[in-house]
Amino acid sequence: MAAIAQAQSPSGVDPTLAAQIATIPAIDNHAHPVLSPPAYVTDRNFDALPVDNMEPDTDPAGMRPDLPALHEAWQVIFHFIGNPPLDNAGIKQLEAAREATRHEQGEKYAAYILDRANIGTELANRVIMGTGVQPPRFRWVPYVDALLFPLDNSGLAAATPDRKQFFPLEDKLRAKYLEQADLKTLPPTLDLYLSKLVTPTLEQQKSQGAVAEKFEIAYLRSFGFDDVPRPEAARIYATLLHTPNPDSAQYKRLQDFLFRYIAQECGRLGIPVHIHTTSGGGGYFDIAGDNPLLLEPLFNDPRLRKTNFVLLHGGWPFVHEIGALLQKPNVYLDLSQQSLMISPRTMSAWLREWLELYPEKILFATDAYPFSSSMGWEEAAYIASQNIRSSLGMALTGMMADKQITESQAEKLAQMVLRENAEALYKFQLTQP
Repeated sequence: MAAIAQAQSPSGVDPTLAAQIATIPAIDNHAHPVLSPPAYVTDRNFDALPVDNMEPDTDPAGMRPDLPALHEAWQVIFHFIGNPPLDNAGIKQLEAAREATRHEQGEKYAAYILDRANIGTELANRVIMGTGVQPPRFRWVPYVDALLFPLDNSGLAAATPDRKQFFPLEDKLRAKYLEQADLKTLPPTLDLYLSKLVTPTLEQQKSQGAVAEKFEIAYLRSFGFDDVPRPEAARIYATLLHTPNPDSAQYKRLQDFLFRYIAQECGRLGIPVHIHTTSGGGGYFDIAGDNPLLLEPLFNDPRLRKTNFVLLHGGWPFVHEIGALLQKPNVYLDLSQQSLMISPRTMSAWLREWLELYPEKILFATDAYPFSSSMGWEEAAYIASQNIRSSLGMALTGMMADKQITESQAEKLAQMVLRENAEALYKFQLTQP
């Protein structure tokens, strides 16, 4: 491997290591792919709580339409040459190039996007799978938040404009789960709710190919889940089931019990629990309530030690706190979202910190999502993949320069982050493009 020197590479990455990292197909731990033609036109199942129709907030610079990296993404994916930001005419030309690529690729379009980003397998966070987004290239991660909120949610929805939009979506999804369980109404007791709806939903989703379950709960309430006894939760459920706008403190206790119950069932079924842990979209997101340290009592619960937890998005701004949680034997983190909103140079600092401590707990992930007319899930997948590889190269090059690791160890760590850690966690092999 070439000697390490800033002058060898504009990014400060050892060029031989950079070349190796660039060739490794990745397992993407978290993304929201949109269906392939013709189904993409009406597809809204890429998220249980879509954030593309929320009130305006301040977007990170790395996700704005003037991002220079969009130029390369457009060219590589759609053979479109344009300099961001695009005016209205440019957006129309870009969409025409997208349509031409969709027409050319057909049902293979979603897999084609993975090929462009050098992603072998992508975990698809979707309500349901569909055209072009199918195993083995895509593995399903459904949503389970709707099962946490079985009571009247009108009071919770009134808390912020964002939650006013989100809770009706959760009610709709829970109604779908009821229908799938052949239930016309919510069961009258907590025991029946668990045995007739919650557990059957989880078991059915696993039988249909789910490899994990996703909580977006940070958009709906803060972390901090008390250990609520089942008799107390049963009393709250029975008492408040048909009560308009139930007492918020009591309702939280029921949610706390349900969260632990679902997490424990996931452990029994052998499927990890994914939790959103970073400052999320929207101007009303509760950042303080999203501190991952609030989850520590869950990770210390002996009843949940068979449940693997994956903390999505790397926990920004709590990057040091989330790294400390990796000492728990059943806790992992991924790099999604921050791989878009944080520059590789900045992200490489805490990525190196995590690699120095718990390298087997870190997962490649893009958070590919249809963010805007300039950055669809396609561009997001490509840019995030490039950013992570650059960040990983910077971190490993620095560790080699400081003689913390050897050249062969650097290559091994790259393989671990990009695919091997996910293979060990989910117990499936990378799908080769």
